[in-house]
Amino acid sequence: MSDLIEIRWHSRGGQGAMVAVRTLARAVIKDNKYAQGLPEFGPERMGAPIKAYNRFSTQPFSLYCRIVNPHVVVLLDPSVAKIVDVTEGIYDDSKLLVNVCLPPQEVRERLKLKNGKIYTVDATRIAQETLGRPMPNTPMMGALIKLVPVISLEVLLNEVVGEFIGKCSPGIVEANLAAIKRGFEEVSEE
Repeated sequence: MSDLIEIRWHSRGGQGAMVAVRTLARAVIKDNKYAQGLPEFGPERMGAPIKAYNRFSTQPFSLYCRIVNPHVVVLLDPSVAKIVDVTEGIYDDSKLLVNVCLPPQEVRERLKLKNGKIYTVDATRIAQETLGRPMPNTPMMGALIKLVPVISLEVLLNEVVGEFIGKCSPGIVEANLAAIKRGFEEVSEE
C-alpha cells in the first residue's frame, strides 16, 4: 500500500459503521501506517442513513473532510441505495462491497452500475449465525480487508481483541472474531 485509499461507508444508524471505521483506523495505525476513521453526522437517529469514512496510507496525509471520490464504497444496508446514490463519485475502477445475499452480477444490475467492481457478502446472515443478532459491521470489516489488504487479518483480529476485551464477555469477543473471519472468507467477487 503506497497511495492514499479512500473508503466511504453507507449504513443506517445503529449498524456499527462508526465502530468499524474507528476499529479499522486504529488497527492500521498500530500496523505503522496512517489512517482516519471519520463520521459524517446529520440528524442522527437509529435507522437513519449515515455515512462514515476511512483513509489509509503508508505516507502522512492532512485531509480532514468527507470523501467525494471513493476508491471503495461499503454498503452495510442495501436499502440505503434506494434513497442515497451510493455510487456517486466512484471511479471507473472503484470497488463496491455490499452486504447482501445476492451474487455480484445481480447487484450490478439492480444498481444499474456500469463501472467499478462489485463484491458481496451476506454479513447480516454471518452476524446472525455468529453473534446472534443482525449486526453486519464485523463481517464487513473482514470482507473489506480481503479486497483492500491494508492490514492482515491477524492485525485486525488483534485490534478487535484489544478493543473489546474487558468491555464484552469472552464469548462476545470470540463471536466477533468468528464473524470477521467468515466475512473475510465468504466475500464473493464478480
